[in-house]
Amino acid sequence: MTTDKKPRFFYGYVVVLAFFCISAIAGGLWTVFGVFFKPMLIEFGWTRAMLSGVVSLRAFLMAIFGIGAGRLTDKFGPRPVITVCGLFLGLGFFLMSRVTTIWQLYLVYGVITGIGMCSLWVPVLSTVSRWFVKRRVLMTGIVLSGMGLGSMMTPPLATQLIITYGWRPSWTILGVTAVIIIILAAQFVRREPAQVGQLPDGKNEVEAESLDLQAGGLSLGEVVRTMHFWILCAVFSCLWFSSMAIWVHLVVHAIDLGVSAINASNILAVMGGVGIVSRILMGSVADRIGYKPTLLIGFALMSASLLWLLTAKELWALYLFAVTFGFGISGLIVLESPLIARLFGLASLSVIFGSIEFVSTIFGAASPIVAGLIFDITGSYQLAFLIGAATGIIGLILTLLLKPITNYNSD
Repeated sequence: MTTDKKPRFFYGYVVVLAFFCISAIAGGLWTVFGVFFKPMLIEFGWTRAMLSGVVSLRAFLMAIFGIGAGRLTDKFGPRPVITVCGLFLGLGFFLMSRVTTIWQLYLVYGVITGIGMCSLWVPVLSTVSRWFVKRRVLMTGIVLSGMGLGSMMTPPLATQLIITYGWRPSWTILGVTAVIIIILAAQFVRREPAQVGQLPDGKNEVEAESLDLQAGGLSLGEVVRTMHFWILCAVFSCLWFSSMAIWVHLVVHAIDLGVSAINASNILAVMGGVGIVSRILMGSVADRIGYKPTLLIGFALMSASLLWLLTAKELWALYLFAVTFGFGISGLIVLESPLIARLFGLASLSVIFGSIEFVSTIFGAASPIVAGLIFDITGSYQLAFLIGAATGIIGLILTLLLKPITNYNSD
Protein backbone atom coordinates (compact mmCIF):
# COMPACT_ATOMS: atom_id res chain seq x y z
CA MET A 1 0.00 0.00 0.00
CA THR A 2 1.41 3.38 -0.97
CA THR A 3 1.29 6.29 1.42
CA ASP A 4 2.83 9.02 -0.72
CA LYS A 5 -0.26 9.97 -2.68
CA LYS A 6 -2.88 12.43 -1.59
CA PRO A 7 -6.54 11.47 -1.80
CA ARG A 8 -8.17 12.66 -4.99
CA PHE A 9 -10.73 14.58 -2.98
CA PHE A 10 -10.53 15.75 0.62
CA TYR A 11 -13.87 15.31 2.40
CA GLY A 12 -13.05 18.16 4.77
CA TYR A 13 -14.22 20.59 2.11
CA VAL A 14 -17.66 18.95 2.15
CA VAL A 15 -17.74 19.42 5.91
CA VAL A 16 -16.78 23.08 5.51
CA LEU A 17 -19.53 23.61 2.92
CA ALA A 18 -22.13 21.97 5.16
CA PHE A 19 -21.03 24.09 8.11
CA PHE A 20 -21.10 27.20 5.91
CA CYS A 21 -24.79 26.56 5.18
CA ILE A 22 -25.57 25.90 8.85
CA SER A 23 -23.64 29.01 9.87
CA ALA A 24 -25.54 31.12 7.33
CA ILE A 25 -28.92 30.08 8.75
CA ALA A 26 -27.89 30.28 12.39
CA GLY A 27 -26.06 33.59 11.88
CA GLY A 28 -29.05 35.17 10.18
CA LEU A 29 -31.43 34.01 12.90
CA TRP A 30 -28.99 35.15 15.61
CA THR A 31 -29.18 38.77 14.39
CA VAL A 32 -32.78 38.95 13.21
CA PHE A 33 -34.46 39.63 16.56
CA GLY A 34 -33.59 43.33 16.26
CA VAL A 35 -35.79 43.55 13.15
CA PHE A 36 -38.79 42.22 15.10
CA PHE A 37 -38.05 44.50 18.07
CA LYS A 38 -40.07 47.54 17.00
CA PRO A 39 -43.19 45.68 15.72
CA MET A 40 -43.38 43.67 18.94
CA LEU A 41 -42.88 46.80 21.07
CA ILE A 42 -45.77 48.44 19.26
CA GLU A 43 -48.13 45.46 19.59
CA PHE A 44 -47.46 44.52 23.20
CA GLY A 45 -46.36 47.81 24.77
CA TRP A 46 -43.57 46.17 26.76
CA THR A 47 -40.52 48.14 27.90
CA ARG A 48 -37.28 47.74 25.99
CA ALA A 49 -35.67 46.07 28.98
CA MET A 50 -38.49 43.50 29.14
CA LEU A 51 -38.24 42.70 25.46
CA SER A 52 -34.44 42.67 25.20
CA GLY A 53 -34.22 40.57 28.37
CA VAL A 54 -35.35 37.55 26.37
CA VAL A 55 -32.16 37.78 24.31
CA SER A 56 -30.16 37.87 27.51
CA LEU A 57 -31.96 34.74 28.70
CA ARG A 58 -31.32 32.98 25.40
CA ALA A 59 -27.62 33.83 25.57
CA PHE A 60 -27.43 32.69 29.21
CA LEU A 61 -29.06 29.34 28.43
CA MET A 62 -26.92 28.96 25.30
CA ALA A 63 -23.89 29.16 27.56
CA ILE A 64 -25.24 26.38 29.77
CA PHE A 65 -26.41 24.19 26.89
CA GLY A 66 -23.13 24.83 25.06
CA ILE A 67 -21.18 22.80 27.61
CA GLY A 68 -23.62 19.93 27.24
CA ALA A 69 -23.46 20.23 23.45
CA GLY A 70 -19.67 20.07 23.71
CA ARG A 71 -19.72 16.88 25.75
CA LEU A 72 -22.31 15.28 23.45
CA THR A 73 -20.27 16.28 20.38
CA ASP A 74 -17.11 14.74 21.86
CA LYS A 75 -19.05 11.54 22.61
CA PHE A 76 -21.47 11.13 19.68
CA GLY A 77 -20.13 13.48 17.01
CA PRO A 78 -21.59 16.70 15.58
CA ARG A 79 -24.27 15.29 13.26
CA PRO A 80 -26.88 14.17 15.84
CA VAL A 81 -26.21 17.20 18.02
CA ILE A 82 -26.70 19.67 15.16
CA THR A 83 -29.80 17.81 13.94
CA VAL A 84 -31.48 18.07 17.34
CA CYS A 85 -30.44 21.71 17.66
CA GLY A 86 -31.93 22.44 14.24
CA LEU A 87 -35.25 20.94 15.31
CA PHE A 88 -35.33 23.06 18.47
CA LEU A 89 -34.38 26.21 16.55
CA GLY A 90 -37.10 25.71 13.95
CA LEU A 91 -39.69 24.85 16.61
CA GLY A 92 -38.81 27.97 18.59
CA PHE A 93 -39.18 30.26 15.59
CA PHE A 94 -42.49 28.64 14.63
CA LEU A 95 -43.86 29.07 18.16
CA MET A 96 -42.81 32.74 18.15
CA SER A 97 -45.72 33.32 15.77
CA ARG A 98 -48.08 32.18 18.56
CA VAL A 99 -46.68 34.29 21.41
CA THR A 100 -49.18 36.50 23.25
CA THR A 101 -47.68 36.97 26.74
CA ILE A 102 -44.27 37.83 28.15
CA TRP A 103 -43.80 34.42 29.82
CA GLN A 104 -44.48 32.69 26.50
CA LEU A 105 -41.88 34.90 24.84
CA TYR A 106 -39.25 33.99 27.43
CA LEU A 107 -40.09 30.28 27.23
CA VAL A 108 -40.13 30.10 23.43
CA TYR A 109 -37.38 32.48 22.39
CA GLY A 110 -35.29 32.32 25.53
CA VAL A 111 -35.35 28.59 26.27
CA ILE A 112 -36.28 26.72 23.08
CA THR A 113 -34.23 28.78 20.63
CA GLY A 114 -31.47 28.93 23.25
CA ILE A 115 -31.15 25.16 22.96
CA GLY A 116 -31.30 25.40 19.17
CA MET A 117 -28.59 28.03 18.92
CA CYS A 118 -26.07 25.60 20.46
CA SER A 119 -25.53 24.48 16.85
CA LEU A 120 -24.14 27.92 16.06
CA TRP A 121 -20.84 27.53 17.88
CA VAL A 122 -19.69 24.47 19.71
CA PRO A 123 -20.31 21.44 17.44
CA VAL A 124 -19.57 23.36 14.25
CA LEU A 125 -16.38 25.17 15.17
CA SER A 126 -14.83 22.41 17.23
CA THR A 127 -15.32 19.95 14.37
CA VAL A 128 -13.62 22.22 11.83
CA SER A 129 -10.54 22.22 14.05
CA ARG A 130 -10.44 18.42 13.83
CA TRP A 131 -10.35 18.48 10.02
CA PHE A 132 -7.70 21.17 9.51
CA VAL A 133 -4.40 22.08 11.14
CA LYS A 134 -2.28 24.35 8.94
CA ARG A 135 -5.37 26.05 7.48
CA ARG A 136 -7.44 25.84 10.64
CA VAL A 137 -8.07 29.57 11.09
CA LEU A 138 -8.72 30.13 7.39
CA MET A 139 -11.26 27.30 7.20
CA THR A 140 -12.89 28.49 10.41
CA GLY A 141 -13.12 31.92 8.78
CA ILE A 142 -14.77 30.43 5.70
CA VAL A 143 -17.32 28.59 7.85
CA LEU A 144 -18.07 31.71 9.86
CA SER A 145 -18.33 33.79 6.69
CA GLY A 146 -21.60 31.91 6.29
CA MET A 147 -22.73 33.70 9.43
CA GLY A 148 -21.85 36.97 7.71
CA LEU A 149 -23.86 35.96 4.66
CA GLY A 150 -26.83 35.09 6.83
CA SER A 151 -26.51 38.35 8.75
CA MET A 152 -26.39 40.22 5.46
CA MET A 153 -29.42 38.58 3.86
CA THR A 154 -31.79 37.73 6.71
CA PRO A 155 -32.54 41.16 8.29
CA PRO A 156 -33.66 42.82 5.01
CA LEU A 157 -35.57 39.66 4.07
CA ALA A 158 -37.28 39.53 7.45
CA THR A 159 -38.15 43.23 7.20
CA GLN A 160 -39.76 42.69 3.82
CA LEU A 161 -41.64 39.65 5.15
CA ILE A 162 -42.94 41.72 8.09
CA ILE A 163 -44.08 44.51 5.75
CA THR A 164 -45.82 42.01 3.44
CA TYR A 165 -47.25 39.40 5.83
CA GLY A 166 -46.85 40.78 9.37
CA TRP A 167 -44.41 39.78 12.06
CA ARG A 168 -46.14 36.55 13.16
CA PRO A 169 -46.11 34.70 9.79
CA SER A 170 -42.56 35.92 9.27
CA TRP A 171 -41.36 33.95 12.32
CA THR A 172 -42.96 30.81 10.84
CA ILE A 173 -41.33 31.24 7.44
CA LEU A 174 -37.91 31.67 9.02
CA GLY A 175 -38.41 28.66 11.30
CA VAL A 176 -39.41 26.28 8.50
CA THR A 177 -36.45 27.42 6.41
CA ALA A 178 -34.08 26.85 9.33
CA VAL A 179 -35.25 23.29 9.97
CA ILE A 180 -34.91 22.22 6.35
CA ILE A 181 -31.45 23.65 5.68
CA ILE A 182 -29.79 22.83 9.02
CA ILE A 183 -30.97 19.22 9.16
CA LEU A 184 -30.13 18.52 5.51
CA ALA A 185 -26.66 20.05 5.83
CA ALA A 186 -25.97 18.14 9.06
CA GLN A 187 -26.29 14.80 7.27
CA PHE A 188 -23.11 15.52 5.30
CA VAL A 189 -21.03 16.17 8.43
CA ARG A 190 -18.42 13.73 9.72
CA ARG A 191 -16.71 14.15 13.06
CA GLU A 192 -13.10 13.67 11.94
CA PRO A 193 -11.02 12.62 8.91
CA ALA A 194 -10.43 9.08 10.26
CA GLN A 195 -14.10 8.28 9.66
CA VAL A 196 -13.51 8.49 5.91
CA GLY A 197 -9.96 7.12 5.97
CA GLN A 198 -8.22 10.48 5.66
CA LEU A 199 -5.97 12.77 7.67
CA PRO A 200 -6.40 16.48 8.55
CA ASP A 201 -5.79 18.94 5.69
CA GLY A 202 -5.92 16.03 3.24
CA LYS A 203 -2.34 15.03 4.08
CA ASN A 204 -1.04 11.54 3.53
CA GLU A 205 0.82 9.58 6.21
CA VAL A 206 4.27 10.66 5.06
CA GLU A 207 3.40 14.35 5.19
CA ALA A 208 1.61 13.85 8.50
CA GLU A 209 4.86 12.89 10.16
CA SER A 210 6.00 16.53 9.98
CA LEU A 211 2.57 18.01 10.77
CA ASP A 212 1.50 18.84 14.33
CA LEU A 213 -1.86 17.07 14.33
CA GLN A 214 -2.47 17.65 18.04
CA ALA A 215 -4.51 14.48 18.23
CA GLY A 216 -4.03 14.48 21.98
CA GLY A 217 -4.58 17.33 24.34
CA LEU A 218 -5.46 18.41 27.84
CA SER A 219 -8.62 17.50 29.68
CA LEU A 220 -11.02 20.18 30.90
CA GLY A 221 -9.79 19.63 34.46
CA GLU A 222 -6.21 20.29 33.37
CA VAL A 223 -7.16 23.29 31.26
CA VAL A 224 -8.98 25.18 34.01
CA ARG A 225 -5.73 25.21 36.02
CA THR A 226 -3.93 27.22 33.31
CA MET A 227 -3.79 31.02 33.23
CA HIS A 228 -4.50 31.12 29.50
CA PHE A 229 -7.93 29.56 30.05
CA TRP A 230 -9.09 32.31 32.38
CA ILE A 231 -7.54 35.11 30.34
CA LEU A 232 -9.36 33.80 27.28
CA CYS A 233 -12.60 33.68 29.27
CA ALA A 234 -12.12 37.35 30.19
CA VAL A 235 -11.11 38.40 26.67
CA PHE A 236 -14.14 36.81 25.03
CA SER A 237 -16.41 38.07 27.81
CA CYS A 238 -15.45 41.58 26.69
CA LEU A 239 -16.19 40.63 23.09
CA TRP A 240 -19.70 39.36 23.80
CA PHE A 241 -20.62 42.10 26.24
CA SER A 242 -19.68 44.78 23.71
CA SER A 243 -21.48 43.12 20.80
CA MET A 244 -24.71 41.46 21.95
CA ALA A 245 -26.50 44.71 22.74
CA ILE A 246 -25.65 46.06 19.28
CA TRP A 247 -27.34 43.15 17.50
CA VAL A 248 -30.51 43.67 19.54
CA HIS A 249 -30.77 47.46 19.73
CA LEU A 250 -29.04 48.88 16.63
CA VAL A 251 -32.06 48.66 14.33
CA VAL A 252 -34.48 50.25 16.79
CA HIS A 253 -31.83 52.90 17.60
CA ALA A 254 -31.60 53.78 13.91
CA ILE A 255 -35.41 53.95 13.65
CA ASP A 256 -35.43 56.29 16.66
CA LEU A 257 -33.06 58.55 14.69
CA GLY A 258 -35.57 58.72 11.83
CA VAL A 259 -34.15 55.98 9.59
CA SER A 260 -36.72 53.85 7.76
CA ALA A 261 -37.19 50.22 8.81
CA ILE A 262 -35.72 48.95 5.52
CA ASN A 263 -32.61 51.15 5.78
CA ALA A 264 -32.23 50.28 9.47
CA SER A 265 -32.22 46.56 8.68
CA ASN A 266 -29.73 47.23 5.89
CA ILE A 267 -27.29 48.48 8.55
CA LEU A 268 -27.24 44.93 9.95
CA ALA A 269 -26.91 43.65 6.39
CA VAL A 270 -23.82 45.80 5.82
CA MET A 271 -22.36 44.51 9.08
CA GLY A 272 -22.94 40.95 7.92
CA GLY A 273 -21.48 41.57 4.47
CA VAL A 274 -18.32 43.06 5.92
CA GLY A 275 -18.16 40.10 8.27
CA ILE A 276 -17.80 37.73 5.32
CA VAL A 277 -14.66 39.51 4.18
CA SER A 278 -13.33 39.94 7.71
CA ARG A 279 -13.70 36.29 8.74
CA ILE A 280 -11.72 35.09 5.73
CA LEU A 281 -9.18 37.94 5.68
CA MET A 282 -8.56 38.04 9.42
CA GLY A 283 -8.34 34.25 9.51
CA SER A 284 -5.66 34.38 6.85
CA VAL A 285 -3.88 37.24 8.65
CA ALA A 286 -3.88 35.31 11.94
CA ASP A 287 -2.25 32.33 10.21
CA ARG A 288 0.55 34.69 9.12
CA ILE A 289 1.13 37.20 11.94
CA GLY A 290 -0.24 35.25 14.90
CA TYR A 291 -3.30 35.28 17.13
CA LYS A 292 -2.35 38.05 19.53
CA PRO A 293 -1.78 40.86 16.96
CA THR A 294 -5.01 39.89 15.21
CA LEU A 295 -6.92 40.03 18.49
CA LEU A 296 -5.53 43.52 19.10
CA ILE A 297 -6.64 44.70 15.66
CA GLY A 298 -10.16 43.36 16.23
CA PHE A 299 -10.63 44.98 19.64
CA ALA A 300 -9.21 48.31 18.44
CA LEU A 301 -11.67 48.45 15.53
CA MET A 302 -14.60 47.40 17.70
CA SER A 303 -13.90 49.99 20.42
CA ALA A 304 -13.28 52.81 17.95
CA SER A 305 -16.53 52.08 16.12
CA LEU A 306 -18.58 52.15 19.34
CA LEU A 307 -17.10 55.55 20.20
CA TRP A 308 -18.05 56.69 16.69
CA LEU A 309 -21.61 55.45 17.25
CA LEU A 310 -21.98 58.00 20.06
CA THR A 311 -21.97 60.79 17.45
CA ALA A 312 -23.41 58.93 14.43
CA LYS A 313 -26.80 60.46 13.59
CA GLU A 314 -27.13 60.12 9.82
CA LEU A 315 -27.50 57.01 7.72
CA TRP A 316 -24.02 57.22 6.16
CA ALA A 317 -22.47 57.48 9.61
CA LEU A 318 -24.39 54.41 10.77
CA TYR A 319 -23.19 52.52 7.70
CA LEU A 320 -19.61 53.52 8.52
CA PHE A 321 -20.13 52.16 12.02
CA ALA A 322 -21.46 48.91 10.57
CA VAL A 323 -18.39 48.51 8.36
CA THR A 324 -15.87 49.14 11.15
CA PHE A 325 -17.70 47.24 13.88
CA GLY A 326 -18.53 44.32 11.60
CA PHE A 327 -14.93 43.96 10.48
CA GLY A 328 -13.56 44.12 14.02
CA ILE A 329 -15.98 41.75 15.72
CA SER A 330 -15.90 39.19 12.92
CA GLY A 331 -12.13 39.10 13.12
CA LEU A 332 -12.38 38.33 16.83
CA ILE A 333 -15.02 35.62 16.52
CA VAL A 334 -13.04 33.66 13.95
CA LEU A 335 -10.07 33.28 16.32
CA GLU A 336 -11.76 31.62 19.28
CA SER A 337 -11.95 27.93 18.35
CA PRO A 338 -8.59 27.76 16.48
CA LEU A 339 -6.85 29.49 19.39
CA ILE A 340 -8.31 27.02 21.88
CA ALA A 341 -7.27 24.10 19.66
CA ARG A 342 -3.75 25.53 19.34
CA LEU A 343 -3.37 25.90 23.08
CA PHE A 344 -5.04 22.80 24.45
CA GLY A 345 -5.19 20.21 21.67
CA LEU A 346 -8.17 18.31 20.26
CA ALA A 347 -8.92 15.59 22.82
CA SER A 348 -11.49 17.66 24.76
CA LEU A 349 -11.81 20.58 22.37
CA SER A 350 -15.61 20.72 22.21
CA VAL A 351 -16.15 20.77 25.98
CA ILE A 352 -13.28 23.24 26.54
CA PHE A 353 -14.72 25.49 23.84
CA GLY A 354 -18.17 25.15 25.40
CA SER A 355 -16.78 26.01 28.83
CA ILE A 356 -15.08 29.20 27.61
CA GLU A 357 -18.28 30.08 25.77
CA PHE A 358 -20.20 29.47 29.00
CA VAL A 359 -18.13 31.94 31.02
CA SER A 360 -17.93 34.60 28.30
CA THR A 361 -21.56 34.34 27.23
CA ILE A 362 -22.77 34.70 30.82
CA PHE A 363 -21.17 38.14 30.89
CA GLY A 364 -22.27 38.97 27.35
CA ALA A 365 -25.86 37.99 28.12
CA ALA A 366 -26.21 40.94 30.45
CA SER A 367 -25.58 43.58 27.79
CA PRO A 368 -28.94 43.53 25.89
CA ILE A 369 -31.00 43.97 29.06
CA VAL A 370 -28.53 46.55 30.45
CA ALA A 371 -28.86 48.56 27.24
CA GLY A 372 -32.65 48.29 27.41
CA LEU A 373 -32.70 49.46 31.03
CA ILE A 374 -30.44 52.39 30.21
CA PHE A 375 -32.81 53.48 27.43
CA ASP A 376 -35.89 53.04 29.63
CA ILE A 377 -34.30 55.26 32.31
CA THR A 378 -32.49 57.87 30.19
CA GLY A 379 -34.35 57.77 26.89
CA SER A 380 -31.06 57.22 25.06
CA TYR A 381 -28.52 54.50 24.24
CA GLN A 382 -25.52 56.82 24.64
CA LEU A 383 -24.38 55.43 27.99
CA ALA A 384 -24.84 51.87 26.73
CA PHE A 385 -22.61 52.54 23.72
CA LEU A 386 -20.00 54.17 25.95
CA ILE A 387 -19.97 51.15 28.27
CA GLY A 388 -19.59 48.88 25.24
CA ALA A 389 -16.59 50.88 24.01
CA ALA A 390 -14.98 50.80 27.46
CA THR A 391 -15.47 47.03 27.65
CA GLY A 392 -13.81 46.64 24.27
CA ILE A 393 -10.82 48.64 25.51
CA ILE A 394 -10.59 46.34 28.54
CA GLY A 395 -10.54 43.39 26.15
CA LEU A 396 -7.67 45.02 24.26
CA ILE A 397 -5.71 45.51 27.49
CA LEU A 398 -6.30 41.90 28.54
CA THR A 399 -5.02 40.77 25.15
CA LEU A 400 -1.85 42.80 25.71
CA LEU A 401 -1.36 40.90 28.97
CA LEU A 402 -1.39 37.55 27.18
CA LYS A 403 2.00 35.91 27.16
CA PRO A 404 3.24 34.57 23.81
CA ILE A 405 0.89 31.81 22.69
CA THR A 406 2.39 28.42 23.50
CA ASN A 407 0.96 24.95 23.06
CA TYR A 408 0.35 23.39 26.47
CA ASN A 409 -0.22 20.09 24.72
CA SER A 410 3.40 19.99 23.55
CA ASP A 411 4.83 20.11 27.07
